[in-house]
Amino acid sequence: MKSNKILPIIAGITTSFIFGFSFLFTKEALDTIQPFDLLSFRFGTAAFLLILLRIMGVIKIDYKGKNIKALLVLALFQPVLYFIFEIMGIARTTTSEAGIMMALIPIVVTCLASVFLKEIPSKLQIASIILSLLGVCCVVLMKDVYSSGSVLGMIFLVCAILCAAILNILSRKLSISFKPVEITFFMMCTGAVFYNGISLFKHGVNGDFISFIMPLKEIKVIISILYLGILSSVVAFFLTNYNLSKLEASRAAVFANLTTVISVVAGVFIRKEAFSMYQFLGVCMILLGVWGTNYFGEKKERKLKGRTQ
Repeated sequence: MKSNKILPIIAGITTSFIFGFSFLFTKEALDTIQPFDLLSFRFGTAAFLLILLRIMGVIKIDYKGKNIKALLVLALFQPVLYFIFEIMGIARTTTSEAGIMMALIPIVVTCLASVFLKEIPSKLQIASIILSLLGVCCVVLMKDVYSSGSVLGMIFLVCAILCAAILNILSRKLSISFKPVEITFFMMCTGAVFYNGISLFKHGVNGDFISFIMPLKEIKVIISILYLGILSSVVAFFLTNYNLSKLEASRAAVFANLTTVISVVAGVFIRKEAFSMYQFLGVCMILLGVWGTNYFGEKKERKLKGRTQ
């Protein structure tokens, strides 16, 4: 019974680490490769791996009698719209800025979940989310984010946040009918078809397919594609969909704040960005908020179960 409570939290933390470093790998790759070409390779790699696992019998996929239209709606928001907005935002901002903006996801999810899923957070959960958000504000103000980043890039990231929040709501609802691996498989294959279609059409019109594959000679592009395609797409999205099948959407989404912490740490140790005591304080507030949201959410669940018994 304890594992049922611990595993979703482990999954959330692992996903935060993977997504936190994904901004760094995306930024590195965009120095060499076009945004839509990167997405085509990323989702092509993810889809190929999942199809291979299905052929080998490692994963089981069965869509018979299930609502495929609902999956199409989910895939429209993520991976289609979300990654268009995310990659255009990252291209115009920094690694840390992108990670910091993603920490706004729990606020949007909590608002949407209270309306569409009737998952009303407790006062202590709301306080924990606010504490975590204040931590993000502390990091943002000390890093002077809005003076260094493009306004258009920030707008793209806000649109990505909205799409990510909608994914949390839809995946939570679809987890009743679909297994996490079925949702992940559909998302990755949709992304592969969509983004490869765009890239091949674009290069076909220009009559320049060589420029499509030329970036693959760069080792950092290959590493980024493997990281983004396997870890960020397959592993992280499977863990996200698993998490949403086990936790309330507002509790699952708060792990996005940990992504902020990881992106800042990556900036400090890999990109050699400055890190002040104020930023350290903000990181601590974020971690405390993540813990509080899950802890008080679990207490609320126990209280509700006690009333129904």
